[in-house]
Amino acid sequence: MVALSDRILMTPQEYLDWEPTQQQRYEYWDGEVVAMSGGTRNHNRVSLNFSKLLDDALADCPCEVYIVDVKAQVEPGRKYFYPDVVVTCDERDRDPQLVQFPCLIIEVLSPSTEAIDRGTKFAKYRKFATLQEYVLVQVEQPGVEVFRRNQQGKWVLSEYGLNERLQLESVGVEIAIADLYRQVEFEAEAANN
Repeated sequence: MVALSDRILMTPQEYLDWEPTQQQRYEYWDGEVVAMSGGTRNHNRVSLNFSKLLDDALADCPCEVYIVDVKAQVEPGRKYFYPDVVVTCDERDRDPQLVQFPCLIIEVLSPSTEAIDRGTKFAKYRKFATLQEYVLVQVEQPGVEVFRRNQQGKWVLSEYGLNERLQLESVGVEIAIADLYRQVEFEAEAANN
């Protein structure tokens, strides 16, 4: 994500009215509009694979899977982010532009956004009372990190490699990590480390 060259400041309502009319996606950070950077083919493929696997697994339940163009309302009137994949199973989520009650958020990491996804965004996402799992997926090499909220409300990290299976407790879905990386080409050196 990169800031626009000329800072654009808006009220939350101006942003919510303006942003859907734009060709590019923009996040909203405390009054400032921030342009989303483009992703790589691997980033796109991993996001697509993850969303398809989840959507297929959740086809017969009330959960909904969204990618790319649906915002998460992180702090009403203050922060609106675009997760790579977001799942809601909450019947209160009825706004056509926003997810307000996510149970699962997935961010596919890229060098330009990794620090923000791990830091600022995760700190804000943790404020969702409904969020049960936050998943970070590497694209430079195979690897998945899952932060899961335990019964005491603490976030516990689990890491998964290419030959393992990921159990997403928030939605009752199990996914082979290798399936997330279908059609993804890693640089030979990075894949062997």
